[in-house]
Amino acid sequence: MLSRYTARKFVAIALGLTSACSTIALAQQNTLKSVAQTAVLSSPEVLEKWHAYQATDNEKDAAFGGYLPRLDLSAGVGRENRDDPIMVKDYTRRSTAVTLTQMLYDGFATRNEVQRLDHARQVRFFELLDTSETVALEAARAYVDVLRYRKLVALAEDNYVRHRAVFDQIQKKALAGVARRVDLEQASGRLALAEANLLTETSNLHDVSTRFQRLVGAPPAKDLADTPSLDRGLPGESATMLQAALNRNPAIRGAIENLRSADSAVDVRKAAYQPRLDLRLKNERGTDLNGYDGSTNNRTAEVVLTWNLFNGLSDMARSRQYADQRNVAKDLRDKTCRDVRQTAAIAYNDTRKLAEQLIYLDQHQLATEKARDAYRKQFDIGQRTLLDLLDTENELFQAKRAYVNADHDLLIAQARSQASMGNLLRALDLSRVARDLAADPDDWKAEGDAAEHCPPEAPTMFIADKEALNARAVEFLRESAPPPVASTVASPETERELALSLKGWAQAWMTRDIERYLGFYSPTFMPSQNRSLAKWEKDRRRIIGSAKVVKLDLSGIKVTMKDPDNATTTFVQAYQSPVFRDVVTKSMEWRKVDGKWLIERELPNEALRAISTSGE
Repeated sequence: MLSRYTARKFVAIALGLTSACSTIALAQQNTLKSVAQTAVLSSPEVLEKWHAYQATDNEKDAAFGGYLPRLDLSAGVGRENRDDPIMVKDYTRRSTAVTLTQMLYDGFATRNEVQRLDHARQVRFFELLDTSETVALEAARAYVDVLRYRKLVALAEDNYVRHRAVFDQIQKKALAGVARRVDLEQASGRLALAEANLLTETSNLHDVSTRFQRLVGAPPAKDLADTPSLDRGLPGESATMLQAALNRNPAIRGAIENLRSADSAVDVRKAAYQPRLDLRLKNERGTDLNGYDGSTNNRTAEVVLTWNLFNGLSDMARSRQYADQRNVAKDLRDKTCRDVRQTAAIAYNDTRKLAEQLIYLDQHQLATEKARDAYRKQFDIGQRTLLDLLDTENELFQAKRAYVNADHDLLIAQARSQASMGNLLRALDLSRVARDLAADPDDWKAEGDAAEHCPPEAPTMFIADKEALNARAVEFLRESAPPPVASTVASPETERELALSLKGWAQAWMTRDIERYLGFYSPTFMPSQNRSLAKWEKDRRRIIGSAKVVKLDLSGIKVTMKDPDNATTTFVQAYQSPVFRDVVTKSMEWRKVDGKWLIERELPNEALRAISTSGE
């Protein structure tokens, strides 16, 4: 049982710390401990539970008054008329009476009512503790979320900067006529997505900061300290974790005390079937009482028996009512136990899985960052496409977001685990409250009132069989492997013909001989971006005609034959003009028509290095 002194001590210290926190903690809310302490001691929910406890404590004191004697004073003066065989008289009577009544036996109604209210007082006390744990958990969640979204905003800003740089690079190439319009559109779309992501993260940061202010009473500090791990005191096994939660969680303890209060309420109703025995002492003094002139002094000492024999069956109905209310309390106890068991089991599983998940997420972000750096270098020398680079940038952004989210989710899962055991305040080292109050005494026992059908058993954790999955992957590769395809090697004569055609095409571009340049393209040439052949020809005439000095250098020419009349050339193209220069890889599909190789299609460029020389 919790002593009244313990609870009153809770109030004295809580109220004292509340005033201290209002002046000190508001200026030092940059650690999780100070934030949680301020939230708990200034929370309206906590104060509401405290006042509810106080009301129940006073209600118990009122019920205890049934053990004490009752002293009544009555005084009266009035006109009285007496008409009986003894006398007929009108007179004025005056009287004063003092009556002392002491309950001797009331069917144990007072005893059971005091017990009921004592349990109700403990219900309110455990509700106070549970609310304190809940508010501390919400404060911890808000604190961690502010840290989380500040980091996510920083990631989104970096992601935007990188996409902006790529967009500016492609835009300069497009203006110089050496980059395809589709690349610029693609870079523009990814930049817009980066801007949307940044807006989303800043909005999320605003929302969690507002929630922080609601819980703590002030906005989060500019510099918040990182949160230490909250795994201190967490059991290593799920069964131990659940047993600790079922034994120590204040919500379960409050539900058990509520059941005990309902049991006492049932016992209170039994008193209606018992007689009541009172000792009554009375001293009455008066003048002209009962029509007799003069003063009267009556003293009475008596034992009074009162026994209700019939009350319209109301007592039986009340007994059934309180029996049903006891069943309600029992059901609520069982429900609370199951809810706490579920919360504890999920929180414990989250702490284990997130800790393991962080290992893989860290590997993912490190590997993706290395791939991004390599892709960037390959993009600069023409070995990767723009799409490859943008995809790796986005994958790295998502990988870092996933790691940040999992890291902070782990902290919240640890806080949830501590709160499910009623241990979060202690884990946060709020020592003045936890140590001085003894708010969770070890002498409290559930005894035979523990929940039924609520064993401390968690569902079996599902663990994937990695070896079996790896074996399935090997089998999948074996089944889906394509048959080997023999490569076709171009003859030396064909290679010479295509190399001469390429050099002639480049020479026509550099000399701005547009007719000769267009003569290298087949009548069935398919322009990119779904443009018509006429539109493409118009664009090329404009771009080549407006160029002043253009230098093209083709190197690394490779020829692949599809059949004797169809080939593909791949080469590195170095473009240089007074305002722009870049290096790209380029592929062209050729068809031999009447003994002449003509360009059928230009495959997407892989832009790897572009440098603006504006102003040189």
